Formats: sequence, C-alpha cells, structure tokens
Amino acid sequence: MVKSLKSPCIVTFAILDKMISKDLIEARKILDANGVIGLPTETVYGLAGNIFSEIALRNIFEIKKRPFYNPLIVHLKNKDQLGLVAKEIPQKALMLAEEFWPGPLTLVLKKKKRVSDLISAGKDTVAVRIPNHPMALELLAMLDYPLAAPSANPFQCISPTSAKHVEDYFGEIVPLVLDGGNCKRGLESTIVGFDNDNVILYRLGALSIESIESVVGEIVVLNENNTSPDAPGMLSKHYSPRKRLILTSNMTETIYENLDKQIGVLSLDSQFESNTILHSEVLSKDGNLVTAASNLYAALHRLDMASIDLIIAERMPDIGIGRSMNDRLVRAANNERD
Repeated sequence: MVKSLKSPCIVTFAILDKMISKDLIEARKILDANGVIGLPTETVYGLAGNIFSEIALRNIFEIKKRPFYNPLIVHLKNKDQLGLVAKEIPQKALMLAEEFWPGPLTLVLKKKKRVSDLISAGKDTVAVRIPNHPMALELLAMLDYPLAAPSANPFQCISPTSAKHVEDYFGEIVPLVLDGGNCKRGLESTIVGFDNDNVILYRLGALSIESIESVVGEIVVLNENNTSPDAPGMLSKHYSPRKRLILTSNMTETIYENLDKQIGVLSLDSQFESNTILHSEVLSKDGNLVTAASNLYAALHRLDMASIDLIIAERMPDIGIGRSMNDRLVRAANNERD
C-alpha cells in the first residue's frame, strides 16, 4: 500500500475506506482500544490518543514521525481534570485558565508522576489546555481520560485545518477522523509557562500576547529551541510546505527577482499581477488579521499542491495575531528572510 516516498509531506498511503466521520461512539471505541484518531479543535486538527496508554502515545509519535524530544499537549474536558496531570499550579496560571479556557491557550505546568515521560519529553512539566470546539468537548466528556493531541500532520509539515487535510496526509493509517468542519482559529494554541512570578511565552499562537498581558501583565518571550524544546512548536523549521517559500516585506520586488520561476503568491489583502504568477491566495480581502489567520494553513496547502516552483509570501503586519502568522511563515521558510 505504500507509494514511493519523495517527501515526508507527500501523501504516502492509499485510502481503502472512507475515514472521515462524525461518529463519536466509534471514535471512543478506537481510543478505548489504544488507537489514535483525528480530532477537530478550534485551532488545528489533532492526532489524539489516551494519555494513559503508552501504546497510543507511541502510535502518535510513529504516525507523525515526530522526535521523542518534542513534547505533546494534553487536552482536558474541564478545569477539574487539571489536578489529574498537574501540580503546584501558579496563581497566574489559574487566572489565565479562568479567562481563556476553553480556548487556544496552552499552559506548561509541573506534571504529576502519572503523566508519561513520552508526553513531557522527559521533562518535569506538562502542556495542557481545554479545546474550544463542540465536537472535541463532546468526545472528551464521553471519556475517562484526557487526550494527547499534537497537530495531525507529519512532523514539520503544514498543520491541518480540515478533516480532508488529515485524510490526505495519513490515509488508512489513522482509522477515523472526526469531521468538525474547518478550524475557526486556524493557528495552533499560544503556549506559556511559568518561572516564579514570570509568565514565559514559548509559542506564539491563536491568542495574542496583548490578550494574555491584559490578564497577567508583561510576559517574557522565549519561543525557539531546536535541541530540547520546553513546548511544542519551538523548532526553527516547522509548518513547512514541500515547495520553497520566501517571506518578504516587498512583494513586487521579490516577484521581479524570481521572474524565471513559476510562482505562487500568498498575500494579506492585495492581488499581485505577473505572467509568472500561476496561483494566488489572498487571505482576507479587507485585511482582517483574524480572518487571515484562519485561512493561512488552508491557503498553504493549496499552494503546496499547485504546479509552481516557488511560494512568495507577504510578511503580515507585526501586531496581534499578525505576529503569530509571521512566526509560522518564518518557520515555513526555514528562516529564509527578506
């Protein structure tokens, strides 16, 4: 069933049976049997398994080809479950949970011994959140355990924001993907940790720094680590299409410099014209950054499938959620800057 493998982001498995479903009962059966499913959330789709099953956890890493040094995020059904996995919870963490859960904020906290080192990458912390998606919450309410759920894509590839993206990546290797529609937020959760009274940003995401600082005051930014990341999403190369991507603040100039290429363009609200532009994606016609963020990964998927040589992406306004989008585009370009 395996086709020739040219890239870790190319579809490699034939699809035998339709795996996209809304059947929560079947999803629970698979999870109870140590299996793994595709799970919709408001951020991106996750590859979910029982946090207390070593079999499920290892399956997640194997399916994604994810290195074991990269920790996973635990998804809870409510705040009462926090005590199952975390201890010594700082007051500022409780303030943030009260304000933003369910929602796209992940907290890195001291873990309890029962949490597998596979989840924490051998560290003494665990990343946790409550997703804000009705189907995910309904499923979690049916389970006696939280779910580990990193993004449902091969390691370092573009994150999925639809059930079809997950199916295209994995075929029958993942027996079921719950179809919760397109992800409303379209970017991964923002991740913060705690050091004494300091709140530390580990990953920019769907919740802006400004929103977090409105609750706990100024935070410390630390969002890149390639050897022993404290949280997911800290690697310098990540969220990457197969095709080369250039991130630029001067679209016209960069297009002109690449007239010998067949180009795909990713822009905020402007349409660019050139005979060499074969595919164009405008993220938000009115320049709304929240709308643009929700469309970002789906646009990158389409560009990656297009018959082009190069993706030229416009740098977003470096404010609010635009800062998170720039973070993803820099990593997608593997630190290739204008």
